[in-house]
Amino acid sequence: MVDAVVSYVVESVGDYLIREAVFLGEVKKEVAWLKKELQWMLCFVKDAEQKQVDDPLIRQWLSDVRDIAYDTEDVLDGYMLQVNDGGTSDNPRVDEEGTSERRWGFLASITKCSCIFNKENESHSHKKSSFYSKGKEKISLYSIGKEIETLKNRLSDVSQRQRLYGLEDITNRRKEENPALEKLKRLRRATSFAVEDYIVGFEDNTNKLLAKLFDEEPRQMVISIYGMGGLGKTTLARKLYHHVDVKDKFDYCGWVSVSQDYRPKDILMRIIRSFDFITATEKLETEEDMERCLHKSLQGYSYLMVVDDLWHKEDWESLKRAFPNNKNGSRVIITTRIKEVTERSDGKTYLHELQFLKADESWQLFCDKAFRDTNGDDKGLEILGREMVQKCGGLPLAIVVLGGLLSTKKPQEWRMVRDHIWRHLRSDSIQISYLLDLSFDDLSHELKLCFLYLSLFPEDYEFNVEKLIRLLVAEGFISQNENQIMEEVAKENLDALINRSLIQVDKICWGRVETCKVHDLLRDLAIQKAKELNFFHICDEAKNPTRSSVTSSCRRQAVYSETPSHLWLHYANSLSHSLLLFNQNWTRTVALSLFQRFSLLRVLDSEFRIITMGRVVGIRDNLPEDIGKLIHLKHLGLMNSDTITIPPSIVKLKRLETLDLSNSVFGPLKLPIEIGQLQELRHLIGKFVGNLPIENLSNLQTLKYVEVESWSNLNTDKLVNLRELRIEQNNDMAGKRLFTFDSISKLRKLQLLSVRMWDTNSFASLWPLSNCTCVLDLRLKGRMKKLPGNIHAMLPNLECLSLTIAYPEEDPILALEKFPNLMILDLRFDCYYVNKFICTAEGFPRLETLQLDVDELEEWQVEEGAMPMLRGLRIPDVLKLKIPERLRSIPSPPEWEFR
Repeated sequence: MVDAVVSYVVESVGDYLIREAVFLGEVKKEVAWLKKELQWMLCFVKDAEQKQVDDPLIRQWLSDVRDIAYDTEDVLDGYMLQVNDGGTSDNPRVDEEGTSERRWGFLASITKCSCIFNKENESHSHKKSSFYSKGKEKISLYSIGKEIETLKNRLSDVSQRQRLYGLEDITNRRKEENPALEKLKRLRRATSFAVEDYIVGFEDNTNKLLAKLFDEEPRQMVISIYGMGGLGKTTLARKLYHHVDVKDKFDYCGWVSVSQDYRPKDILMRIIRSFDFITATEKLETEEDMERCLHKSLQGYSYLMVVDDLWHKEDWESLKRAFPNNKNGSRVIITTRIKEVTERSDGKTYLHELQFLKADESWQLFCDKAFRDTNGDDKGLEILGREMVQKCGGLPLAIVVLGGLLSTKKPQEWRMVRDHIWRHLRSDSIQISYLLDLSFDDLSHELKLCFLYLSLFPEDYEFNVEKLIRLLVAEGFISQNENQIMEEVAKENLDALINRSLIQVDKICWGRVETCKVHDLLRDLAIQKAKELNFFHICDEAKNPTRSSVTSSCRRQAVYSETPSHLWLHYANSLSHSLLLFNQNWTRTVALSLFQRFSLLRVLDSEFRIITMGRVVGIRDNLPEDIGKLIHLKHLGLMNSDTITIPPSIVKLKRLETLDLSNSVFGPLKLPIEIGQLQELRHLIGKFVGNLPIENLSNLQTLKYVEVESWSNLNTDKLVNLRELRIEQNNDMAGKRLFTFDSISKLRKLQLLSVRMWDTNSFASLWPLSNCTCVLDLRLKGRMKKLPGNIHAMLPNLECLSLTIAYPEEDPILALEKFPNLMILDLRFDCYYVNKFICTAEGFPRLETLQLDVDELEEWQVEEGAMPMLRGLRIPDVLKLKIPERLRSIPSPPEWEFR
């Protein structure tokens, strides 16, 4: 885990060397030395990470390296604050013994360094003037020089301790020599013969997969069962493997458990032995010999091979060539936590995602384990039991361990388990901890940071993916890629965590993941790992008032509940880089204190608490001028606030990337002209009216929501990187300019365009979008006789369309069905003139999801061959519509898919 922190700091220091070279001046070489030294140290950190479980010396050494990395960043942040005349206030005291050098950073030491400087009779000016002041520059450079000297000495001490205690020898040991790790692997390794008599909740899964095993398809088929650790993938595979009909169908059946210690020769030998090809093993010495033996022995026979707990797609690539495609119905079952392990494999593959247990299944499984020696009629225990089972979130392993644990507890002890459920489960089952640690340890340092960051959000929190992406970029957790913007890299990282079953998809909108969740057990794992790293501090005064008041040296703070005392504000570390505030109800006074106290903030994100009648109590009237003190700020999110105006001082936030004023209580906001100077601004979110001084913001990617007139008055020539644009039109548009698609003719990177307007003649200028692949949300009002017949040629790459029109005189399906790439369609209109739809045989070749909200439509004719990819269909229940029989069985997608 420390490798993630050190890697992150190395990247951050590198950014300083590039971005702030002119201000670093004489100490630039010293900063470069720090970066290089940390890079070398990182090599040892990565090797040592695997050994910290059983060696306290290494754990302490890693902790020292982590603290130096943190302090390196603090020194640079504090220096830039001083250079930019940001001022200092409310900083921690300096420990006279020097032990607090780990965390005190530049801000706490500036006074000390200045005193030393004065003793040496060096005369410098301390006036509050421009940062170009020669005297101030010398003081700042002298101070940071002293700080860097301290860091160099600490790095030297760490290196000496590494040699003194023989840590180099420890880090050079083979991973396999760790006896504790080997013991855990032996406990984890699954076998084919350990079969449970009774399994809850797998009936549907078993029936689906048995159908695939007995499918008449002659080609070899790979059946991949994937999902989060503890869902029962191995248990399900065993049930299939031992099914009586399976044994009769295949000539040979084999089972091998792989896990993360993949060694090809060992795996191949175990596969050969599992098929009982014993006589051929004596002469096998190389991998090629074993592969040839296996391939030859299976030639001409039907076989079932179970490869349990596969982690990497490269492992399957090296194994699959040993299994011949005899075209006789042979099958390979793979269990994995990672979707992509077999997702792109050659041949026929069936992906089966194992879901969490339903509520009734979870309770049944729990009762089988917890009440096995009683009748379970105790109502008090049932209430506690159901509460704890709900916390397990349908994860079978957690439910089984919980039930087994409580079966040995006295009734009065159940409440103690409920209050600390995850701690009890981890201590009672070594398998749970090992299962979760495997998933975490297999992540890259960048994915580790992303996963740890998720634990900042409250329990059962549905986090918005787009917002999370912006936060990860602002935190500096995303590496720059030459061929991708950082938001795309962050999206790929989240997709990787989803594919690894570490994040659960919650809602999908327009074919894109909109919100996600983290299972409580995984969240608890992330919190545990984050505490070891001193990664963040969670303040929840309602649950832990004492703990919340403890001074934290963490760089990130999350505040869950609001109390009048605002203890978190008084005790939180003023060197924090991030504040995430949930369910807050605080005053302008608190806001001013926050802006003045937390001068090193990079991320400030607050979701204000909604009171009654839609009213919100938040920052009153205007955003305080003191917001300009936060010169390091990259992300400013004030959702549900009652902010009326944004002060001109926002111009000081030169690094600001995101300004999110979503759901402003008092309606649309006017942007100050100073916004146009924030060249790093990438995402501007809120409801904005009037003049938009954003014409020079060439890095702007997101703009929502703006009025039609405001957009129409804007010169968009430089907004070439805009990817999401949402435009709305007020009801009263008399005498005002209307939206035309010509205004976005140069926005070639546009991916999502939402236009809600009352102009019915805009289709004539759709041609500027012809090169775009985007979601198009058109809400048109008024009369329209018909859609242009060539609309599909105007938008050949369109994938998603939401279209609202009024009283068409011709069936719109005639035009819409010709879109070659349309996958999602939301169609709404009044059938005053049209009461029948006809979809031709070649219509909608790629359409997957369709929502129809059309009044008085009577009949819908769909010819054979139309909509071959349709998998989701939503039609209002009140609509008495005649539709083809084959469409009636198509499930209805969730409402939010069209939001």
